[in-house]
Amino acid sequence: MGPLRDVKILELGGIGPGPFAGMLLSDLGAEVVRIDRSAAAGRMVGTDRVTGRGRRTIAVDLKHPEGVEAVLRLVERADAIVDPFRPGVVERLGIGPDECLARNPRIVYGRMTGWGQDGPLAHAAGHDINYISLAGSLAHFGRAGGRPTPPINMIGDYGGGGMLLALGIVCAILEARASGQGQVIDAAMVDGAATLMAAIWGMRASGLWLEDLGVNMLDTGAPYYDTYETKDGKFVSIGPIEPQFFDEFLERTGLQGHDPATRSNRDTWVEAKPAYEELFRSKTRDEWVELLEGTDVCFAPVLRMSEAAEHPHITARATIVEHDGMQQPAPSPRFSRTPGEIQGPAAVGGEHTDATLADWGFTADEIAKLHDADAIAQA
Repeated sequence: MGPLRDVKILELGGIGPGPFAGMLLSDLGAEVVRIDRSAAAGRMVGTDRVTGRGRRTIAVDLKHPEGVEAVLRLVERADAIVDPFRPGVVERLGIGPDECLARNPRIVYGRMTGWGQDGPLAHAAGHDINYISLAGSLAHFGRAGGRPTPPINMIGDYGGGGMLLALGIVCAILEARASGQGQVIDAAMVDGAATLMAAIWGMRASGLWLEDLGVNMLDTGAPYYDTYETKDGKFVSIGPIEPQFFDEFLERTGLQGHDPATRSNRDTWVEAKPAYEELFRSKTRDEWVELLEGTDVCFAPVLRMSEAAEHPHITARATIVEHDGMQQPAPSPRFSRTPGEIQGPAAVGGEHTDATLADWGFTADEIAKLHDADAIAQA
């Protein structure tokens, strides 16, 4: 159904941003086949229960010459391949960009790493927290007087990693269909984390962003853009940045002690904060929802995942759906004519080896010989 319904993707099994990119592409209609190592046959990583959804998996011994040859045959029929490994790994296995482009000159080879394919740190180990640290992102998440707080792994792994890789793959496939030539995508989480900070770099250049923690309008420095604890120990968020929204906020809440004429003056922010804290502790979260939700105050309750799934707006849009016996995000973005869909549940490694190889042009005898050589495995 989705807009990528005629696209075929091979995803080398990995963790984090690679599976997330595969999920996004599958949700939008692509046929994504995950290639797991033979040792992973019959197993599922816990985080893959959602990000592993919507594609078939095959288990291949990538250190066996016949297993490598099987992958290269699949490459001949694919539009793109997702490589989640450190620089040099796929080259050692014999399924790197040179080998794949030799088999299929139109293939898009999407490489997902933390530090990138080159540079002094290219071969060093790391995780999301390290990539966003070096990119100048993590230093700006946190409150004044505190230390930087990792925003889970949303910035490096998913926003700056898998999502930008998926975008790059779609763009390169479009170009390949026009030019007849594939290419290699160097998607690095350190680059993506920097890209996600583009607006903040612009504010810094304009003198609107200070590099100290928690002293800016968007990083909890401004009292009118923050979260506050309520009477029942829960939390709400407000963000009436524009003057007309702030005026409505004052009118509906009756907040005293923060002059609208001086609200943009950073020097007033610290002394104004206690008034906001006292205000929001005067009512429960539900009472604030009753008073402010749906208005132009720019308000929302701070919901946990279990609560978000039950919120009327989330349920009306079916943002969180029940699939494979659990709650998970629905495909996004939404398309009016070719909507995306979850193509199926997450599979264990090698669950579809034989059927997938058959669909991609292997004969029954060829599949049997690969099994006899222990080059593939079927869960």
